[in-house]
This record gives sequence, C-alpha cells and structure tokens, in this order.
Amino acid sequence: MQQLLAWWVFNVLGWKTEGKFHFELPKSIIIVAPHTHSFDFFLGLAIRKKLHFEFVHFLGKSELFWPPLSWFLRYLGAYPVDRHNKHNMVDQVVAIFNKKERFHLALSPEGTRKKVTKLKSGFYHIAKNANIPIVMVGFDFAKRTVVFAEPFFASTDEKGDKYKIVQFFKQFKGYIPENGITHDLEN
Repeated sequence: MQQLLAWWVFNVLGWKTEGKFHFELPKSIIIVAPHTHSFDFFLGLAIRKKLHFEFVHFLGKSELFWPPLSWFLRYLGAYPVDRHNKHNMVDQVVAIFNKKERFHLALSPEGTRKKVTKLKSGFYHIAKNANIPIVMVGFDFAKRTVVFAEPFFASTDEKGDKYKIVQFFKQFKGYIPENGITHDLEN
C-alpha cells in the first residue's frame, strides 16, 4: 500500500525532494510544515516509504491503540502517548528518546491543520531536554517539493531559534496556502 502511494506521489503527481536527511543521526525531532490539510499525512507516508524512513515515528493518542487498529498504526510508525491533562507530553516523549538508542519523531510545529498565530513549543522543549537535533522539512505544494534543512540543536535563544524556523517554513505553500506559516507569525 505505501509503495503504491509513494509511486503515485513521486511518479504520477511529480513530487521531488531537495536537501538530504542525515541518516547517521541516531535521534532527531523532525518538524514538518506547513501542515494545512489531511493529505499532508499521506505525503508523509509516501516520503517515509520512498526514502526508506521506516524508522521515523509520529505520535498518536493512546486511546486509538486497540486491536487491530493498534497493529496498523504501529506499522505506519505511530507511537502511543497519553494526552490527558495530568500527564506532561514533553516529559513522556523525552523519556521515549532517553530509552531508545535510535529514535526519530516527526510532528507538525503548528499542532493543527488550521491557521495558527504562533508555533507550539513542545517540539522545541523535547529537542532541548533530550539533547537531540531538530530537522526541518518543508512541504511546498506550489513546487511539489519536499525540502530538508540541515539539522540544528536548540540554543539558549528560543526566540531566535523559532525566528529561524519561521523563516525557513514561510517560503513554502501548503495545500491550503492561507493556513500556512507566514511572516507575521509570532515567535
């Protein structure tokens, strides 16, 4: 199924990639944006298959992990987390990174497909607390291109790092362009 999806996205729809993923990294948090439509998930699955990213995971709420759906979600790369208010998501994910020798996690820095005025900060604190690099990946629907940036570590200047992230992502047009990351996004 994923092989067919990858073939369709890259051969029929004409998507391509720019930049590279550093496979030598044992761990990373991969932030993918702009996230404006549910098709982004399927594009992510196609990229995962085409570039042999079977080791890249994404988060799913633990309530979804019941048989047989749990098997299918894990096959796709989902990793269950408890999203109840009394649990700290950042600490849960940092604990996963600390337990694993190799672990890569992809997520959206916006946290939703809707228009946002600022990025979520969870990915940044996960990267900082787990001491892992951030890899930015842009989906450009206007050019049908997936762009990989060079990895970087969170610094002591969170505002400056988020400015850098916004500058990278604002160049890309999402499936729904008006919901993408824009120059007036707050840090």
